[in-house]
Amino acid sequence: MCVKISFILGTRPEIIKMSPIIRNCYNKSNNNFTIIHTGQHYSYNMDRVFFEELELPFPTYNLDVGSGNHGEQTGKMLSGIENILLNEKPDIVLVQGDTNTVLAGALAAVKLHIKVGHIEAGLRSFDRMMPEEINRILTDHISDLLFTPTKNANELLISEGIPHKNIFYTGNTIVDAVYQSLEIAKSKRDILKKLDLESKKYFLVTAHRQENVDDPEKLKGIINGLINIYHEHNLPILFPVHPRTWKRIKEFKLSIPNGTRILEPLGFLEFLQLEANSRLILTDSGGLQEEGCILGVPCVTLRENTERPETLEVGSNMLSGCNPDKILNATNKMLDKGNWKNPFGNGKAGEEILRIIQDTVA
Repeated sequence: MCVKISFILGTRPEIIKMSPIIRNCYNKSNNNFTIIHTGQHYSYNMDRVFFEELELPFPTYNLDVGSGNHGEQTGKMLSGIENILLNEKPDIVLVQGDTNTVLAGALAAVKLHIKVGHIEAGLRSFDRMMPEEINRILTDHISDLLFTPTKNANELLISEGIPHKNIFYTGNTIVDAVYQSLEIAKSKRDILKKLDLESKKYFLVTAHRQENVDDPEKLKGIINGLINIYHEHNLPILFPVHPRTWKRIKEFKLSIPNGTRILEPLGFLEFLQLEANSRLILTDSGGLQEEGCILGVPCVTLRENTERPETLEVGSNMLSGCNPDKILNATNKMLDKGNWKNPFGNGKAGEEILRIIQDTVA
């Protein structure tokens, strides 16, 4: 029996991390699946390029819920997803990560008595001020199959009372996605030439988390940190600005400092090339902490905590918060780091997840 899967995603990181599993289904001519795109951050039309670049089938359904307050957004998604699941009747719903899309998808499925598989389960920042922390805790505790990226995540789930039989250590699908996407990128893109950059002679920065960019003092601290870095190292700082961040920069009347190049949001393949060739990454993104670790690029995380403690343990990452002096200090320390071991698996997580689903759900 071929298990019928509904993939539910709504943000670009979810598309990227789901891509190895979707690609596996598609390449093996297993067409017994649907893709539901909620449009949490962008409309499907804006995300279409990600499916094209990653050579993935396009979504079967597009909800286009857009942005909004957490309750409003989650409610719209819950209603739309429920109607689709009632029509499709999948054997299992797969969600990935910790967004409102993940929580809405898991809730809709579990209330219809459809099995839920949570990819990247067991992550914790232990900071309930983060909306993502609430989403990941709730999703873990209503899921039937929990696919963990690390052994630490297994232990955490067991400590929270989740049965051993529901937990499966698979490694992180981001390893698969990075390896597969770099191969695709080599034949399609040359962003360094386009931007007139030299490998390892620039810094890359991203900031998008609500607790950072909606706080004028924190956002100002990040920008002042970039001033410090450019003053000390005199290397260009590339800043692909998230729409939310750009809106706040203008609202708070902040100025982009000398040495910082603002870029429009990039496709994943171009962004991955920028990551792989950067001297160092500064970010508040969980996914970029992982990607830097996998690519061998040091990372400074613009937060006081992380749900990726493995990056701290292997030495690929350091927390700085948003204090300008701490950002510079962490950057200087991380520039001397290298040659750590990737803790996120061997790049076969997508295959393993599908095998477990077939063995468990069929």
